[in-house]
Amino acid sequence: MPIASAQHPYEYIMLCGGPSLHLWEKYKQEPHDNYWGCFVRAARTRIQQLEPQLKDNPAVTITVLIYLDGYRTRSVQEHRELIPLIYSVRDTYKLNLVPFQDGEDVVRYLNYGKPRGQIKIADFEYFGHSNQDAFMFDYSNQVGSCSKSWLHQNQLAQIHRGIFAPGAYVKSWGCYTGESMSQKFRAATGTSMIGAVGRVDYSNRDEALNGIEPVLSSAGGRWTR
Repeated sequence: MPIASAQHPYEYIMLCGGPSLHLWEKYKQEPHDNYWGCFVRAARTRIQQLEPQLKDNPAVTITVLIYLDGYRTRSVQEHRELIPLIYSVRDTYKLNLVPFQDGEDVVRYLNYGKPRGQIKIADFEYFGHSNQDAFMFDYSNQVGSCSKSWLHQNQLAQIHRGIFAPGAYVKSWGCYTGESMSQKFRAATGTSMIGAVGRVDYSNRDEALNGIEPVLSSAGGRWTR
């Protein structure tokens, strides 16, 4: 993975979807997102893992792109305001936190969020719901088992080539994206994206960091490019 220096002020981007609601999930045998912060905490855990190699590089920017609307609706279910908790993570880790509405916003940030001629993307990782074709930012939040906000693999061609640093690390920690979306990402950008064949489970705790590290959960599941 590229490491930022004064000559190469790279950006590290964590893309974070929103949680589902009990309203839609309560009748399922395996309801999603019993914990509201599974994606936020997994992204935070990943940032903590990166900190040792980035701490001496003041040129680094760590950005969290987050679908905040999903946490506003989940706040009603939790009977407490979740947005201040998310902003406390921003403040603790000195992050650039950028809310977004849909996949077009995500593509726009990737292309234009920084002057990409000078600041390339060294790391891009997704934490959230997905299927083989799309990142689903509000799965089972507005509509049961569906999404109204997404980044579909057909939109990947809108991402500019050349915005990723040589050797950039790109990974989707969502379910099934290794079955199609990873290949479409590489074809569109020239950069490989690691994705899962099968499902990914967000209940795996990283006790050392008091965090969450997603793991494969399907029989025969694997990571692929």
